[in-house]
Amino acid sequence: MTVPDYYEYRHLVGFEETNLVGNVYYVNYLRWQGRCREMFLLEKAPAVLADIRADLKLFTLKVDCEFFAEITAFDELSIRMRLADLTQTQVAFTFDYVRLAPDGGEYLVARGQQRVACMRGPNTDTRPTRVPEPLRLALAPYAVAVTAPSLTGTTTVG
Repeated sequence: MTVPDYYEYRHLVGFEETNLVGNVYYVNYLRWQGRCREMFLLEKAPAVLADIRADLKLFTLKVDCEFFAEITAFDELSIRMRLADLTQTQVAFTFDYVRLAPDGGEYLVARGQQRVACMRGPNTDTRPTRVPEPLRLALAPYAVAVTAPSLTGTTTVG
């Protein structure tokens, strides 16, 4: 059995997440990104949660989502998070929103991105800080493969 290159958060859409027409209201996709990130920390990097309770802050700098298909109440989703970029102080994620059909089919319904900065200090004097090592280690298996040029052609790195 192969291990997926993404962290998965499963979600069953409820009526409260839909609009009057019956499809999912767009803001919920952004909420699910946050929830996926939180569950990742809980399951894969609990030491980071302890650090957040101390003085680490994860500031969301950018978030977006592109929609490909409608989803409605009681659709089952797999929100698949991958590491897109990791710098000294920031982390960028990608999110694939996949509708899981009862017949086993999978359908990409949206794709999102999110960039967060690690900060420390009191709210009046918050400053960038390095991404904690436990978070770097927990994210490593979920890095998006990057294509890099080589002398003999193109090589996949990752």
